[in-house]
Amino acid sequence: MTSTTAPATMRTAVLTEPGAITVESRPVPAPAADEVLIEVRSVGVCGSDTHYFDHGRIGDHVVTGPLVLGHESAGVIVAVGSDVDPGRVDERVAIEPGVPCRSCAQCLAGHYNLCPDMVFHATPPVDGTLAEYVTHPASFAFTLPDSVSFDEGAMLEPLSVGIWACRRASVGPGVRVLVTGAGPVGQLAAQTAIAFGATEVVVADVNAHRLSVATSLGATEVVDVSSTALTDAYAGRPGPDVVLECSGHEGSTQAAIRVAAPAGRVVLIGMGGDTLALPLGDVQNRELWVTGVFRYANTWPTAIDLVASGRVRLGPLATGHFLLDDTAAALTAARTDPGAIKSIIHPAGREAAER
Repeated sequence: MTSTTAPATMRTAVLTEPGAITVESRPVPAPAADEVLIEVRSVGVCGSDTHYFDHGRIGDHVVTGPLVLGHESAGVIVAVGSDVDPGRVDERVAIEPGVPCRSCAQCLAGHYNLCPDMVFHATPPVDGTLAEYVTHPASFAFTLPDSVSFDEGAMLEPLSVGIWACRRASVGPGVRVLVTGAGPVGQLAAQTAIAFGATEVVVADVNAHRLSVATSLGATEVVDVSSTALTDAYAGRPGPDVVLECSGHEGSTQAAIRVAAPAGRVVLIGMGGDTLALPLGDVQNRELWVTGVFRYANTWPTAIDLVASGRVRLGPLATGHFLLDDTAAALTAARTDPGAIKSIIHPAGREAAER
């Protein structure tokens, strides 16, 4: 193993039971032959982290013991395994948090996000990245250019969701897009659609602040659906060719489907409940194509290029910064702050994240 100096122990934020986070000391792990050891500088809070914190489960994924949350991460390589180029020590990297088996039928077909043996940070029983150090396969740690900050590197994970959704929906020049839900993924899906050449990108939400942010980041139009129905917003004009549904709200999903253009493509990104009532008459009569997305595949290089080139802006979405001891507050920030979009936790301290 090649390394810089790393301590023997580290601090880690652990979900011990729903609603309870404990910061505890654990040994710093040693990288396996194909792994790197990363000092974690920034971790974005995802809705899944909050859901595990609140309920201890998401669908079939149940927290049965202590679990480290966090999967949107970036940091610095401080050690490498025996099969990894030692020149990668001190490299700034973003972590793709899911590691597939790379040998099953789905992986070999290029659908590695559907690998049945995927090992994914903060999906029980796999620990996540709310720790000062983590090990990770070197091939899933992507080099960050100096122009991309650690906070931005952490947010490449939700950006990847937006990229994958736009790819699934064949977003490109001349396409009209509706994004429902202006949370972090909705904001990033909208920016990605713009970067991919969409002619029109409408963002709908009930939060006026988030709609204002969407406008500042390039949305061609916003709709406050607390006062204007989508059917009214699209009255007398073509419906969207693509719907990117990011809210997970059943009513929002139904309304978006009803305004979609004939032969339109509807991508369900947000997750509310396990089941959803769809307006099948609209789907069948207009031959709508409806699909879900599950994570992403082969998106990190594109995500890095979009951010480095300035075509996607991540900085305005980082609305709160927290230390490891404040993890519980970071997980619940959006409940009390209507201006909150993305909370970032800094396991190594805020100063380290800014270096």
